[in-house]
Amino acid sequence: MAIHLGDTAPDFTAESTAGTIKFHEYLGDGWGILFSHPADFTPVCTTELGRVAALKPEFEKRGVKVLGLSVDGLEDHEKWSADILETQGTALNFPLIADDHRVVADLYDMVPPAAANNLTVRSVFVVGPDKKVKLTITYPASTGRNFDEILRVIDSLQLTAKYSVATPVDWERGEDVIIIPAVTDAEADVKFPKGYKKIKPYLRVTPQPDL
Repeated sequence: MAIHLGDTAPDFTAESTAGTIKFHEYLGDGWGILFSHPADFTPVCTTELGRVAALKPEFEKRGVKVLGLSVDGLEDHEKWSADILETQGTALNFPLIADDHRVVADLYDMVPPAAANNLTVRSVFVVGPDKKVKLTITYPASTGRNFDEILRVIDSLQLTAKYSVATPVDWERGEDVIIIPAVTDAEADVKFPKGYKKIKPYLRVTPQPDL
């Protein structure tokens, strides 16, 4: 069954390079990312895991725990980790689930029905502190993900979860945001003491409120 935004992220217990993972327990009261890879010892995945390892301090700053997944076993994961360090210059520093029986892949619908093999596509699930799915992205196996973009989206998700705002096209942290239409002008005067610019009755921009 497909997982939709707002659904509770399915819980699971699985073995990983960091030991046994109980997903909801692993996330605790913070944010998390679960992302899948078609297979070990594949070129695009190798670059992705190296990039995520290098970005770990950025995820930690945002209180986000990262969890990778591949449909190969722990022995392959361990051998592959050495390749990631050698070729990408960064050691694997987050858990990589060994899903060789496709338990988690099937739970999260990571293998397309038309797939000619058991390989997962490049799925991304961002899970909030309430264990609800806040974002899903699916890439084909041939296209590597942009984790700077995923960080940008997390910044937006965390900001809009706390304040009555939305983020406009191409928004980056530190830029102006949009006051949501459900907030009246009178309410906006109180909620946004930095002021706001009313471009249209439905389009009001204000400085990012947490800066």
